[in-house]
Amino acid sequence: MIANQRVKPNSYYESSESADSGIINEGLLLLLFEYIAWDLQTLCQVSAVSKKLRAVAKRLLWRELCVHRAPRMVATLTDGGLNGRLGVGWNALAKLLFYCCGCESTQNFKLDRPLSGHHVKATRFSKTSGRSFLAKNCRNDLLYVCDPCEHRVADREDDLGVYRGIFRGFMKSRTRECLIRRQVPLEEQVRCPYCGARVWSMTNARLVPQSAARRLGSHDGRLEYFVCVNGHLHGSCWLAPLSSDEDLCHDYDEDEDDDGYGGLHGVVGNGRTMNCSGSSGGEEVVAGGSDG
Repeated sequence: MIANQRVKPNSYYESSESADSGIINEGLLLLLFEYIAWDLQTLCQVSAVSKKLRAVAKRLLWRELCVHRAPRMVATLTDGGLNGRLGVGWNALAKLLFYCCGCESTQNFKLDRPLSGHHVKATRFSKTSGRSFLAKNCRNDLLYVCDPCEHRVADREDDLGVYRGIFRGFMKSRTRECLIRRQVPLEEQVRCPYCGARVWSMTNARLVPQSAARRLGSHDGRLEYFVCVNGHLHGSCWLAPLSSDEDLCHDYDEDEDDDGYGGLHGVVGNGRTMNCSGSSGGEEVVAGGSDG
């Protein structure tokens, strides 16, 4: 064989990523992931194999994983239009569903040392919890927020709670309109851990209602959360310690809250997180597989 007819060593691998390759057959990929129940760890590994697989995962597979793991939540966020695009992409939603972003010190929330992020096996997201994080004049917005992920912190009696959430239709939301009308500046040092976009501090915007602390089982003034320009929420709080197993969940009317902070609200329901409203429009999202 002459030199210009020799097969290059990597020609097989190049051909395997051609447009006609069965390896990138999307139907086969869907059947495969359905068979393994949309295992999160496997999808992460597959999307790292090549640029083409990463593109297929970003366009199709992450969407299907979200639909499989959180069908009601996804249907609500998309108004039932599952074939459309969700904000900046389905991969950002998948990360938000299954990843606790950890915490670092900010202007309004101080830590001795940063807390690293980690994958979670299961998280409960709720529209009722989300409503507690909305200012009074923004209560018509729809926001999902998860129960806080609890972390022990050395030399502290309080646990650190880290939570996250997502708006439906944030570009048309009253919350975004209020932030823009108040000319709240975007933060210089903080970025969204789920899409990398710039964020507003709801604390600096004075848009943290008292009901947020009540919902978390925290002290007013001991929490902070951010909302990015794409509608992802992330935040941290110090969780009030439970004095006994007899702590009760007190009823309250969220509509009585004014914007800003009030006093201490030591109210808890499920663990620490307050679930006083019966049916809370929530859904437990389970990662499945062996991720931790």
